[in-house]
Amino acid sequence: MTDLAVVSRRVVTPEGVREAAVLVEGPRVAALGDARDARAAARVLDVGDRVVMPGLVDSHVHVNEPGRTAWEGFATATAAAAAGGVTTLVDMPLNSVPATTTVPALRTKLAAARGRLHVDCGFWGGVVPGNAAERGPLVDAGVAGFKCFLVPSGVDEFPHVGEADLREALPVLADRRVPLLVHAELALPGEAASGDPRAYATYLASRPPEWEDEAVRLLVRLARETGAALHVVHLSSAGALPILAEARSAGLAVTVETCPHYLFFSAEDVAAGRTEFKCSPPIRGRANRDRLWDALAAGVIDMVVSDHSPCVPELKGLEAGDFLRAWGGISSLQLRLPVVWTEARRRGFGLDRLVEWLCRRPALLAGLAGRKGSLAPGHDADLVVWDPEASFTVTPESVRHRHPLTPYLGERLHGVVEWTLLRGQVVYDHGRLSVEPRGEALARAPRA
Repeated sequence: MTDLAVVSRRVVTPEGVREAAVLVEGPRVAALGDARDARAAARVLDVGDRVVMPGLVDSHVHVNEPGRTAWEGFATATAAAAAGGVTTLVDMPLNSVPATTTVPALRTKLAAARGRLHVDCGFWGGVVPGNAAERGPLVDAGVAGFKCFLVPSGVDEFPHVGEADLREALPVLADRRVPLLVHAELALPGEAASGDPRAYATYLASRPPEWEDEAVRLLVRLARETGAALHVVHLSSAGALPILAEARSAGLAVTVETCPHYLFFSAEDVAAGRTEFKCSPPIRGRANRDRLWDALAAGVIDMVVSDHSPCVPELKGLEAGDFLRAWGGISSLQLRLPVVWTEARRRGFGLDRLVEWLCRRPALLAGLAGRKGSLAPGHDADLVVWDPEASFTVTPESVRHRHPLTPYLGERLHGVVEWTLLRGQVVYDHGRLSVEPRGEALARAPRA
């Protein structure tokens, strides 16, 4: 007898969307059956025509704890994740203090997370100048891989690297078979930003698409020379897409993510002083946005992750509305599913593509594909049950991030999460969060 059967007319299985029963034994998916198999389960959750799909995996989240817990924190971030159908997130090595660039810093972060996780959480390490001796031990300690910046990160404790640093790091990471995630902007020579600091065009001009395009060229060249796995984070420039398509055709180990804000908003939407829209790299124009969607459809872009990067409201400088001084980061961890679905359904994409972008590919990047991101026997019974036809308006009261500051406030979105299950246990039920945090800290599985 199975412990639980989740039955729906729309289950997103590895073979497609169909009527099925997800049969759960303990914390794992035992099998995908039908309504007759569900009769033998100790408990049945029949959700009718609601969509049942794997819990989302978000491989790009800045939790900021310890050290900047006033910005977010494990308790609030993972509560927001559960409310958004996210069952696994992977925490970036910044903006916590200390940054996750040493094994002691990782242990400090694990201690901060203990007892506060509503969903599962993995961890990226950091590549910064001078921490070469820490990279192997960090892999042994279970980090999913490493992150670096090619331009200043915005925080002093996580300095950026240059090509020489990359050449030092990549052979080691290739040998240990973990990826390097790269903030791919190179600050090219040019005039300093000028113009009205409240005008979005001023900020947009300060980080032109050529910064991204040149950085991607560098990374593709290094991937070809070293054989290392390189991942481009938060791609916003469509100008880099031909370079990436060529790398994919050549079989290079280069993967790419973009973010909901680049797929939903456009530069033309951003009014003067609306610094909640500021992020790095910036949101670009409508034609650029359409090309990102085309690249998702073609498989040139692999996944869509949040790059949830919150801060305290005063750092956004809402009253001043100064784009050049405000913190660059967008909060969207809870909203990734409805934001992407709202635009995807309008463009004719189906639920199976959503699972590829939001679940399977991020799990693969983080070394968790053997247990996360798919409704397959033996995988963790992480599920999200949601109504793709229902809609809601984003309000401050509905947002579970520590600070309800997001450019999505007031937007009407499609896709309402009703249940989130973590390893077979309900952690979110129609607006109610499980009282007991059930999440676990995850270590990357060794690669054969």
